[in-house]
Amino acid sequence: MKLDHGEILRKETELDTPKIVRFLIGNPLIMKEMAKHIPDTGSYAPVTISGDEGLDGVNLPYDKMVSLLDPYGNPDALAIALYLDSKIKNFLRESAM
Repeated sequence: MKLDHGEILRKETELDTPKIVRFLIGNPLIMKEMAKHIPDTGSYAPVTISGDEGLDGVNLPYDKMVSLLDPYGNPDALAIALYLDSKIKNFLRESAM
């Protein structure tokens, strides 16, 4: 899913900037596996990636799933979260090429 946060700001200023987009991406099957161990996973998945175009280029910050689930202390869920984080990192790296 794509949400254009910049559009709200552009309407106010009638300029072409800022360009800020929020993406919700993920595989429901991976979320299901984490939810077996931590039901609250639905609060964090799908993963949110924010994209903004600045003077230094495009920034794509996101919260790593492992950091969101770490406080629950469930090693099985954390292993899945690490896998998901690596998939997101690879996706972003490949998308930038």
